[in-house]
Amino acid sequence: MGRLGLQNLGINPILEESLADDGGNRLFPLPELAESSSSSCGHAMACMLNSEVSAVLAVMRRNVRWGGRYASAGDDHLDHSLIQSFKFLRRQLFNWDPNRWSSIEPTLYLRPFLDVIRSDETGAPITGVALSSIHKILSFEMFDAESAHVEEAMNAIVDAVTSCRFEVTDPVSEEAVLVKILQSLLACMRCRACKVLSNQHVCTIVNTCFRVVNQAGTKGELLQRISRHTMHELVRCIFSHLPEVSERTFKASSNAEMVAFEKDESFGLQQLGKSNGNLGLMTSSVNDNVVGLETPDGTRAMTEPYGIPCMVEIFHFLCSLLNIADEIGISPWTNHMALDEDVPLFALGMINSVIELGRSSIRRHPKLIALIQDELFRNLMQFGLSISPLLLSTVCSIVLNLYYHLRTELKLQLEAFFSCVILRLAQGKNGVSYHQQEVALESLVDFCRQKTFMAEMYSNLDCDITCCNMFEEITNLLSRCAFPVNSSLSMTHILALEGLIAVIQGMVQRIGNLPPNSQQPLLELHEYTPFWCVKCENYSDPEHWLEFVRRRKFIKRRLMNGADHFNRDPKKGLEFLQGIHLLPEKLDPKSVACVFRYTVGLDKNLVGDFLGNHDEFCVQVLHEFAGTFDFQDMNLDTALRIFLETFRLPGESQKIQRVLEAFSERYYEQSPHILVNKDAALLLSYSLIMLNTDQHNMQVKKKMTEEDFIRNNRLINGGNDLPREFLSELYHSICKNEIRITPDPGFGVPEMSPSRWTDLMRKSKVTSPYVVYDSRPYLDRDMLAIMSGPSIAALSVVFDHAQNEDVLLTCVDGFLAMGKISAYYHLGDVLDDLVVSLCKFTNLLNSSMFDEPITAFGDDTKARLTTETVFNIANNYGDHIRTGWRNILDCILRLHKVGLLSAQLATDAAADVEPTEDAEPGKPPMNSVSASNIPSVGITRRSSGLMGRFSQLLYFDTEELKIEPTEQQLAAHQRALQTIQKCHINNIFTESKFLHADSLLHLARALILEADRPPNFSSSPEDEDTAVFCLELLIAITLNNRDRIALLWQDVYKHIANIVQSIAMPCALIEKAVFGLLRICQRLLPYKEDLTDELLKSLQLVLKLDARVADVYCENITQEVTRLVKANSTHIKSQMGWKSIISLLSIAARHPDASEFGFEGLVFIMSDGAHLSPANYILCIEASRQFAESRVGLIERSTRALDLMAESTICLIRWSQETKKAGGEAEKITEGIQELWLQLIQALRKVTLDQREEVRNHAVALLQKCLAGVEGISFSPSVRLQSFDIVIFKMLDNLLEIAQGPSQKDYRNMEVTLVHAIKLVSKVFLHLLHELCGLSSFCKLWLGILSRMERFMKIKFRGKRSEKLQELVPELLKNILLVMKSTGVLVQNSTVGGDSLWELTWFHLNKFAPSLQSEVFPEGELEQKDHSNQPKTDGSG
Repeated sequence: MGRLGLQNLGINPILEESLADDGGNRLFPLPELAESSSSSCGHAMACMLNSEVSAVLAVMRRNVRWGGRYASAGDDHLDHSLIQSFKFLRRQLFNWDPNRWSSIEPTLYLRPFLDVIRSDETGAPITGVALSSIHKILSFEMFDAESAHVEEAMNAIVDAVTSCRFEVTDPVSEEAVLVKILQSLLACMRCRACKVLSNQHVCTIVNTCFRVVNQAGTKGELLQRISRHTMHELVRCIFSHLPEVSERTFKASSNAEMVAFEKDESFGLQQLGKSNGNLGLMTSSVNDNVVGLETPDGTRAMTEPYGIPCMVEIFHFLCSLLNIADEIGISPWTNHMALDEDVPLFALGMINSVIELGRSSIRRHPKLIALIQDELFRNLMQFGLSISPLLLSTVCSIVLNLYYHLRTELKLQLEAFFSCVILRLAQGKNGVSYHQQEVALESLVDFCRQKTFMAEMYSNLDCDITCCNMFEEITNLLSRCAFPVNSSLSMTHILALEGLIAVIQGMVQRIGNLPPNSQQPLLELHEYTPFWCVKCENYSDPEHWLEFVRRRKFIKRRLMNGADHFNRDPKKGLEFLQGIHLLPEKLDPKSVACVFRYTVGLDKNLVGDFLGNHDEFCVQVLHEFAGTFDFQDMNLDTALRIFLETFRLPGESQKIQRVLEAFSERYYEQSPHILVNKDAALLLSYSLIMLNTDQHNMQVKKKMTEEDFIRNNRLINGGNDLPREFLSELYHSICKNEIRITPDPGFGVPEMSPSRWTDLMRKSKVTSPYVVYDSRPYLDRDMLAIMSGPSIAALSVVFDHAQNEDVLLTCVDGFLAMGKISAYYHLGDVLDDLVVSLCKFTNLLNSSMFDEPITAFGDDTKARLTTETVFNIANNYGDHIRTGWRNILDCILRLHKVGLLSAQLATDAAADVEPTEDAEPGKPPMNSVSASNIPSVGITRRSSGLMGRFSQLLYFDTEELKIEPTEQQLAAHQRALQTIQKCHINNIFTESKFLHADSLLHLARALILEADRPPNFSSSPEDEDTAVFCLELLIAITLNNRDRIALLWQDVYKHIANIVQSIAMPCALIEKAVFGLLRICQRLLPYKEDLTDELLKSLQLVLKLDARVADVYCENITQEVTRLVKANSTHIKSQMGWKSIISLLSIAARHPDASEFGFEGLVFIMSDGAHLSPANYILCIEASRQFAESRVGLIERSTRALDLMAESTICLIRWSQETKKAGGEAEKITEGIQELWLQLIQALRKVTLDQREEVRNHAVALLQKCLAGVEGISFSPSVRLQSFDIVIFKMLDNLLEIAQGPSQKDYRNMEVTLVHAIKLVSKVFLHLLHELCGLSSFCKLWLGILSRMERFMKIKFRGKRSEKLQELVPELLKNILLVMKSTGVLVQNSTVGGDSLWELTWFHLNKFAPSLQSEVFPEGELEQKDHSNQPKTDGSG
């Protein structure tokens, strides 16, 4: 038996003013008594008792009955026994040993007072004084639990006070006595000796107080208040000890508690009618009416020191006070209650105190939990639907306390309360008053403020296939209630907003407690597993239940998807469920039945048709479906209601019969108490269906009576009648509460009926355990994904309608919190939606609606708040923004257009990459706020059209008038600029290097889209300015993300290419595009070797510029290219890269302003061969040739270009020497070098045809040097021959052609060039003779030289042959012939060419120089050679 172990009650007594004239000051104990010695304490107590005896006797003397007898009597024996007892006590008081006061039996000095209280001869004043004395004795703690025979004393006090008798003389005295009774009983429970009271006595005390409360209804208001307050204090005093009851004592008392609880009799409403009489006139004791435990165990439990048994009885009694509706015949499930709220409020207040005091310790006592789960919650739901806001508020407070302390035991009860009460009332529909809605919303917000409430609703209900989606319903409800539809904001809108923000803030508080698992594994069902059988092994370990809960939520979602398919086509719906492994490949009846049983959202009509089908498989499914219900010990009508609520009963009689057969079989299997067989259950079920139709069908005029129903069901129970009481109960149940055989019309919330409550209690015993959430965000990501859409919409609508600044700031806090958690869980879609919604309120997108947009922006608090919020989110959570960048950029562009953004923004965005350049003229940076920075008010828009322009000319002077801004405009501008400064817009771009790759890419693409957005009409300066601004920002982002250039490059390149190829006239946009591209290459080449070729290849876009554009920007382009070369020459490796660079330099060769810078770049590359390579050699040679041929600039530049070409042979020699180390690749490399040399001499050959004499002659000289003066390079014979064929001979032919052609007048001193050219041939031939003479084609080569010598001799200038050539050619030939002679190349019968070379040589020479043969080969020398060459003969010949 639970026993109280009280050291100190710790309950402060409620000080009430006594109605007795002489007892008002006796409620206060004297502290001196506790502080004095034991001896003095005993004397003090004796004195106090003596004064109390005197007080009672004095009052008794005032009464005629007692006073007369006392005055006339001379002896004590004539006194009444009551007076004698007081006198005897008086004589004994001071004889007791004061040092042993605790050993004195309290009954010795209590008995006289208690006899007066029990006596029915005493009047109200005397009884009142005696009660005051008892109250004083208890308050002063004259005895305690250790005193002798204290149990007897306490029991005597309780028995006497609760059975108090007195004569009622006047109402005032009666009320005074009743108050003193209450005070005395309360003092009994507050004193230290109370722990010896038995359970029976505590119940008696509570019962007596309630009887006084009940009687006080006909008395004065003060008595009513005091009695209720005392009752409340008694309950508080009793249940304050509940947490102190130990587990050991609880276990020992469990049996007695069970017996006590199961007792049907209660001391609540059953006695309400018995206690209407005057308490003082009652002759029966309260003990006769208190709950008595008649069994031996019960008697023992109630006589032990009080503990759990009495607390269970008292709590049961408090719950029974809420059953008034049943007592007076009102349905407990009606929406409106025509009841006095006084008694329910009284009971609810005490119940709330019990919950507050008992807290989580209630969980240790099954019977208390059972009362709360069933009777209390059922009544709370009843009174929750009351029209009284006060009742609703109290109910909600109790449920909040129950949630906080006992939620693990109330999973389904909480679901039902929210579904049927809170959500129903908070919608404000179906006749719900505004006050009800407001209270419901206030309560819901209180729940939302609990840190783990919403998370637990989601994990326990939304993730349970047998429960509703409570979290989703609550968030949707709050979102809907926050919408001010066609009205201004009201308190309900604000409350709903606060609830949403409380949920969001709860998530924010949790995000720091656990690293987010942004990449949650995708859940998939790879094989079929009965989903209704899946269990969690350990609900206390998050690692176990978290995966289980997520999986269960996944299954629930898939089941709901399957329900949508089923509702469209049942067959395809089942196939869909098979495809997602929620049904087996081969359907079995049990799995289909469980899908029908546990899937939310199925069309009940289709389910009913399926279950009623005659197909064998459908019949099997029907029986399996019925087998999922628990009808154990359940009334037939309740079981039938529960069964038929899950589907619509078909209309065909055969289908109805099959359905009821399955039901009857299951019901009889589990509840065979009265029915003898399943046929009886079937017949009675049919009868109930018919009765239900008869009673609730409006078309049936003559209703079935009770007798008719009983008569119709005769002999159905195996040939016998069913008990009349049983049938009568069924009849009235059906008449009172219809069995719904059609689906609910759908009011949005379910209605709790008795049958549903019974089913709920059954389910609560088998439902999965309640998961208690801690401070970690296990499922917050899933929750946010569900609530984000409605929540953002609600926040936006409230923000749009709000005018109060506090509401605006609250919305802003909600937006920021939503942004924070969206970013934390990497929910980019949510963040994008948030940004899109916010941007609508900046008013920047509609700035064209205002004549003075800056002023309008500065005056609009809402717009400024939203702008700060948007850029706060962009700066802090930009990593996860995707499509939202477009809206953010729209705002930035609007700010730029109205002049709120500095022209240096784009430059500042790249400040950490390179030094900023000067701002563009006409756009000074806005560094200070003054009137000079604010555009004056005036005419700023230009008219279009002919007449408009004409008007501008006429009124030009008046249009230019400016109006100085007012102070209000200055203040508005100041606020606008301060807002922009707080936004830190430039950080978006300067810090873009920290953005996630996907977000960065979306930002860049958003800039491109904004720049490419087609204007509404023809292109305007504003459109171009926007495109330029976007391009600058895009380039800044590119430069700030050099490490991720590969991510951006394709989009940036395409955008710049589109600009370059689409614009044919010089403008700011094309300028920014070209030079931005060059800046990108300059800055990124040193860092991205893998993209060098791609970056340099992009420069070919510059080559595609329209001629007019290229001409304007050529000088600056060349300067930038030259800088690029000088800074990054070592990073340019490939031929493609050099091609782009050198092509741009080459273009400058013919541009008067750019040629100097282009040649500077070329000199840097080619000087000393420092940056020449096989990859750029040919390109540089070709570029040098172009500069050599260019007539822009001085001749010295052309000759310098030729020198660069000639000096490049140093590189060829070096590379040739390096090939010796190349091994097997040497031959291939050598061929490449020879090819480069051929390209070089060909380029020089082309310059030999230049019209300028100096250039032409210098080219011939350098060509000769390159042909004959290159040492260290080994040339193959074929290359040597090519040098003659494609260079020397071609040069000679071209020079001859020019000299003989009509354009010779354009070539000054051509004769000199021919002289140099013919000398070149002679020198080169002689230099290479040793290599050439061994070639098979030498003869052909020699003849080619001779033929061209012949042509040179015959050439005429101004009709005359050239004397110089006439002299020079024979001399050169003679020299050549002599060398050929000396080397044995040109002799008769030579091995080189044989006779043909000799003969052909002289054949050609004799045509134009016949004397040469005799000069080179005199006759004697020829004859001698002829004899020496004749064959010798010997004698044998």
